[in-house]
Amino acid sequence: MDSQKSQGKLTRTQSSLLRSSPTIRSSIHSLNSINELRVDHEPDLEEQKPHKPGSIPVRPAPSRIAPILAILAVSTYTLFVFFNRDDIPTSENLLLALIFVAVLLFLAGKKKQSIHQGYIFFKHLSEEYGKKLGLSGNQSKPVQWFIGETNKEGNFEKVNREGVEVYSNGDFYEGEYHKGKCNGSGVYNYFVNGRYEGDWVDGKYDGYGIESWARGSKYRGQYRQGLRHGYGVYKFYTGDTYAGEWCNGQSHGIGSQSCSDGSCYIGQFKRAVKHGLGCYHFRNGDRYAGEYFGDKIHGFGVYHFANGHCYEGSWHEGRKQGYGMYTFRNGDTRCGEWDSANLNTPLPPLTHAVLRAVQAARKAAENAIKLRRVDEQVNKAVMGANRAATAARVAAIKAVQNQMDGIFCDTNRY
Repeated sequence: MDSQKSQGKLTRTQSSLLRSSPTIRSSIHSLNSINELRVDHEPDLEEQKPHKPGSIPVRPAPSRIAPILAILAVSTYTLFVFFNRDDIPTSENLLLALIFVAVLLFLAGKKKQSIHQGYIFFKHLSEEYGKKLGLSGNQSKPVQWFIGETNKEGNFEKVNREGVEVYSNGDFYEGEYHKGKCNGSGVYNYFVNGRYEGDWVDGKYDGYGIESWARGSKYRGQYRQGLRHGYGVYKFYTGDTYAGEWCNGQSHGIGSQSCSDGSCYIGQFKRAVKHGLGCYHFRNGDRYAGEYFGDKIHGFGVYHFANGHCYEGSWHEGRKQGYGMYTFRNGDTRCGEWDSANLNTPLPPLTHAVLRAVQAARKAAENAIKLRRVDEQVNKAVMGANRAATAARVAAIKAVQNQMDGIFCDTNRY
């Protein structure tokens, strides 16, 4: 397994909640100043988690020959003394014989599997030696090494595929293997920081799973090649939540972003920031529907203030800029060309440039409201993640039990 961890985490910058997880603090409060939307943020260190197992596995390798050598040594010594020393009394001969039997039974009880494997090993050696001397036929069967039980015909009835892997950085994996890599269902525990429970393919998260961190953040959903990909829900330890589409480890597509302060955005994302069409409900009651660019209101859109006022028109990086119309709650309007949220050039309401900007803003708002929802796909992904996590925990329990029973998974074979 690679010592490098795969990189599929939300990349955080100062422009996105999904990169930092705190809530959006700003809203537009006045007629003349609609400031740029900003995000208060603090680094989420637990997000900097790898998606690939650690390196340098440390697995105890039980000795299979030592018990056999010990038994042979005790047997040889005892039999030599018993049959070749006539001066030892009968009682002492009997005592030596009992000691030999006790030691043999004790070692046999402790090392049943090792004795069996040692027996097969020496049998194999004797057959090979017999072949060289011409004492055996050419029909001898090869020795089959396996983990599990076999039926009478020698076919595998049960193969142990669950194992435990411990890494030099303190991480450990419990679950299924295939050809030396985590494959199937399993649980990966990161040293102190968190864990992943779910599906694996070739040593990477792939399929469905649940990823959690020590501070409380959690993701449930789909993965591909070690990265969040498909549909899923990420809940930050702050209480903020993103539910929707993911691509290569980042929110990308359509999704909903809910904040602990009550604000909410539903719309399109691109590489973890709001980009495209969307609707935002601010914590103070303001609402915006329209276009976003690079996590900011940009393009055409309609902004409804909590006090009943409304602006329809052009925006630039969160400010009214270009042509547009501002309507007061009493019906009065101010139209013209705006610059940095201020009316720079007043114009009549029926001016062609103003009407065109207003129509474009209303159209963008309508399209943003009608965006398709992905709630059903997200719910299915969460259900799949829960099932995969349950299967992974079952595989982890089997792996631990195998280790306790002294049964080790041959990861290079299975």
